[in-house]
Amino acid sequence: MSQDVLTTETNRRQLQQIIAGLSDGVILLELDQTILWANEAALAMHGVSRMGDLGRDARDYARRFTLRYRNNHPVPADHYPISRVARGETFSDVLVEVIPTGDEERSWVHNVRSMVLTDNAGEPESLVLIMDDVTEWASAEQRFEKTFNANPAPAVICRLSDLRYIKVNPGFLEMTGYARDQVIGTTTYELDVLDGAENKDLAKQRLREGATIPQMSAQLQLSDGGCRQVIVAGQPLELNDEACMLFSFVDMEPRHKAEIALRQSEERFAKAFRLSPVPILVCGAHDQVVMDVNKAFLDTFAYPGEEVFGRTIAQIDFIHDKGARTRLFATLEKTASLDRIDVRVRRKDGELIDCAVSADTVAIQDGLCYLLVLMDVTERKRTELELISAIEEVMKDASWFSRTLIEKLANVKKVSSPTLPRVSFTDLTARERDVLGLICEGLADKEIAVRLKLATNTVRNHVSTVYSKLDVHSRSEAIVWARERGLFSGEWRPKGHR
Repeated sequence: MSQDVLTTETNRRQLQQIIAGLSDGVILLELDQTILWANEAALAMHGVSRMGDLGRDARDYARRFTLRYRNNHPVPADHYPISRVARGETFSDVLVEVIPTGDEERSWVHNVRSMVLTDNAGEPESLVLIMDDVTEWASAEQRFEKTFNANPAPAVICRLSDLRYIKVNPGFLEMTGYARDQVIGTTTYELDVLDGAENKDLAKQRLREGATIPQMSAQLQLSDGGCRQVIVAGQPLELNDEACMLFSFVDMEPRHKAEIALRQSEERFAKAFRLSPVPILVCGAHDQVVMDVNKAFLDTFAYPGEEVFGRTIAQIDFIHDKGARTRLFATLEKTASLDRIDVRVRRKDGELIDCAVSADTVAIQDGLCYLLVLMDVTERKRTELELISAIEEVMKDASWFSRTLIEKLANVKKVSSPTLPRVSFTDLTARERDVLGLICEGLADKEIAVRLKLATNTVRNHVSTVYSKLDVHSRSEAIVWARERGLFSGEWRPKGHR
């Protein structure tokens, strides 16, 4: 064996001993592309235990392992790092994903560089592939990439060394209208996301220092020349061992538009509230404290503002019938709204006014309130009562009036609007029901006394009790009350006479 060959073999053994324990993977090749040797780290990075499992040469290696770039594009066989170094190329930082052919479940990511060893004459003697296993780093980067792209909040990342954007997510592109290539590689001077920030000087200083940029409102320039209201913040991070700044944004435009619409709606409501000729009152739903009334309310009921604002409905005591007040708010609490309920209201000077009350539950400043609209129907009521009174005069002791006429009287008396629930027919005693039924037949007290075999005074007491319970003041009103509820539509017979 010649001295040169011996020296070469000695050098190779020494080289193998040096690199055998390295954590970097090392593969040695002959100039004819034959795989000469590989250390344990290189075998582990390929998921094999024997050097022969790597293949005899570069071509055999390409049949045993499939390589992909980080963008998932396949690496052509003649561009495999082992094929490139076999051609004598030198390169560094080539990132490839290595997958055993036919076994997609296993893969590794290698950062590969090459060396060409020369002899004393400077001629190529051996070829070397050196690889780092960066699988964990690549996996973490892939997770970050997926999270970054999936994040609905618009975001960009710029490299602090040159202030160029290196990543942008779909949320930012969709919000601003830019294309990806209009952002990637652009500097923060060309696309300044902090230009419209409320504290631009602080934000720029923190960017230069690589420090956290606190949240602040800003106007972000759009691709069409417009701008958008946003909240911007900056968070320093390291990406690929480089200091970077992650800018994230909250699109405030929908909220801004909603606030404008709400403000306009509130202004319209306030104007309608103030200018309405109908008395309107707003009170809290839980405590019935008056929050606001319009001028029509103060004018109609003659109350000064200081006796109304901040006081409860009960303290003001302008609803004449306390029972009606209780039923009104109980019904509101249950159904959330009312439509034209008859309520008698007392003015400051004591005058009683008949009102048709409509109410609804509204949210004001995140609190539930009741909005009450009180329509003065005193004149209408007076007209109706005058008509009924005239009919009653004619009907006195005129039991011969037909039921049809009584029904028409009921229709005249009946207000077209619903009323609050009051006493029911079942609240009357059996005897009181008998008396009411005979009243509806048109019988006078003496006739009722004969029919029921009672004293006339006893009948009068029963009639008075019925009036009180039904909140009526005459026989005709009692008849109307019964007809409105569909009572005694057939011929009435008291108990014991049926």
